[in-house]
Amino acid sequence: MTFRVVIPARWASSRLPGKPLAMIGDMTMVEHVYTRAKQSRAAAVIVASDDERVLEAASGFGAEVERTSPEHPSGTDRIAEVSERRGWPDDCVVVNVQGDEPLIPPQVVDQVAANLLANPDAGMATLAEPLTAPGRVFDPNVVKVVTRADGFALYFSRAPLPWDRDGFAVGMPGTLPGDHWRRHLGIYAYRAGLLRRFVTWPPSPLERIEMLEQLRILDAGVGIHVADACVEVPAGVDTPDDLERVRALL
Repeated sequence: MTFRVVIPARWASSRLPGKPLAMIGDMTMVEHVYTRAKQSRAAAVIVASDDERVLEAASGFGAEVERTSPEHPSGTDRIAEVSERRGWPDDCVVVNVQGDEPLIPPQVVDQVAANLLANPDAGMATLAEPLTAPGRVFDPNVVKVVTRADGFALYFSRAPLPWDRDGFAVGMPGTLPGDHWRRHLGIYAYRAGLLRRFVTWPPSPLERIEMLEQLRILDAGVGIHVADACVEVPAGVDTPDDLERVRALL
């Protein structure tokens, strides 16, 4: 199995500016992410950023780096630039390990790449996990995914999907029955050919409403394979509170 990892590391986060270089113990956040990605079976791990401070820090701990445009609206666009610059062929598998996931298990990096390779009808693969707490199902910051029987995505949403018409009508349950609700995890494997096409497509109407770029891929008729993660994936870092939680864990 051959694949590459690209870590998009953006400085200008609205909720936590400069978070790639936030210290967690004696390492920056981006170094934690890089170290875990290097423990996967990836043929290469590259840090991509538009910020000189991030690139200098990543070079300092031995990472391959790529300077990318500051105009990219998403990490996928940033990864597409790296893929194009490096001349990766259309069938090359590229895994997006986000730069704010310092606890990402290497096993899921391998898993999402293997899942894409095992599903030639998919242009992209991603992972999910069961949701059992009603509060998280109704949280718009928790992205939900529903799939077909063969594991291909039907839809991603910030809304509580699926909607239990009768169950939710009688009030909020203490726990959710069954295994119908799943949280989407923000790790992706793409074929480089899909990345080349993705950047030519305008954002879809549903993507604009939900603010979920994977809906652009579904709207274009491209299959997205979804599987439950093989190990638990801790939440990433979006806010100062998240950063303190991860510092305490490590």
